[in-house]
Amino acid sequence: MTAHVLVTAKAPIPGQAKTRLGAVIGMRAAAELAAAALLDTLDACAASGLEPHLALEGDLRLAERGEEILAALDGWNVFDQCSGSFGERLAHAHRTVSGHGVVVQIGTDTPQVTGRLLHDVAEEADRAAVLGSALDGGWWVLAWEHGARADLLADVTMSTTSTYDDTWAALIGAGIAVRDTATLRDVDTVEDAHAVALAVPTTRFARTWTALTEVAS
Repeated sequence: MTAHVLVTAKAPIPGQAKTRLGAVIGMRAAAELAAAALLDTLDACAASGLEPHLALEGDLRLAERGEEILAALDGWNVFDQCSGSFGERLAHAHRTVSGHGVVVQIGTDTPQVTGRLLHDVAEEADRAAVLGSALDGGWWVLAWEHGARADLLADVTMSTTSTYDDTWAALIGAGIAVRDTATLRDVDTVEDAHAVALAVPTTRFARTWTALTEVAS
């Protein structure tokens, strides 16, 4: 099976990454947490055995832990995201890597993801598109062989409580068979960060969260 993993990410620059969380804990702290989550996600992708691609927004040279992230991206196909809405940027990223067989696309808001889970999703997507729900109503993974038809994503409003349902409906409406997979929790709030850190205590994300909360206490 030919399968690839596509990560869509913002460079963890203070004031540009995880700004919703940053409004509570501070923009630099939020960027530090985003950097840890990105590094954990890159580790999971490396462990999955899938060919890695990164659609990046921003300059990693300005990011928290930028040198470490750049080193972790050795061997990756890294390309810039386009401008436009989140849906338009996702569509562009999928079109960029379409034709490579199964593509498993994730963001960096689920640092608890594992290489085994990504590999399993890729195998499932060999039979139908796979859409994994997030607890906030969005989705954390889309895996399929239909990247050339990714323009349908541009018509879905992302980052809402109905994004998962709306994306599922768009896939079905386009005649694409779809199945679900594990539900994960996105990190958008302090409560999310605390819950995910407890669930995966050995990750960079958890260690960074613990350090930040100890400083704040």
